[in-house]
Amino acid sequence: MAVAKTSKQQLYVNSVIERIKKDTAMAAALKKADNPNTEFRAWEYLADYQVNIENPKERIPYATISAAIARAKPQNDGILNLGQAIARSGKEGIPSDQERAKLRRILACDTVEEACSILRSLLSLINSRDLKISYGQLLYELCWFEKNPQTTKARWAQFFFRNKGEEE
Repeated sequence: MAVAKTSKQQLYVNSVIERIKKDTAMAAALKKADNPNTEFRAWEYLADYQVNIENPKERIPYATISAAIARAKPQNDGILNLGQAIARSGKEGIPSDQERAKLRRILACDTVEEACSILRSLLSLINSRDLKISYGQLLYELCWFEKNPQTTKARWAQFFFRNKGEEE
């Protein structure tokens, strides 16, 4: 399930990465987007990109990924699937029981809201390890999570256990 580089989510991620390089107010607002108490500060920026902020199943994934991008300040989008990034977040890039527990926790999620709440700390860890996750791919997966969560979770698990570079 390779994500086309021109998906709505990928275009959004690419645009946000470029825009926060120049727009410090946007970057500051987006950093708080994944906190339910402060996410309203990012609504104007999400709405700029036609994100339906009234729909939590759309707003929360965009807010979660936007906050992660604003904190990480990547030069461009990465290539790692979530499963790969979790696997490589272990010491010396080798998954241990801790990484397996993190994977099990994200795989136990039943709703996109629950997945996004788990992703908040997980994306901080991935960023602290300087792993180049594909925010566009992750946002795409989160936007479609509710339609078929088992497929998305199976994909994350497959990439965790396979732990190869991006080959798609």
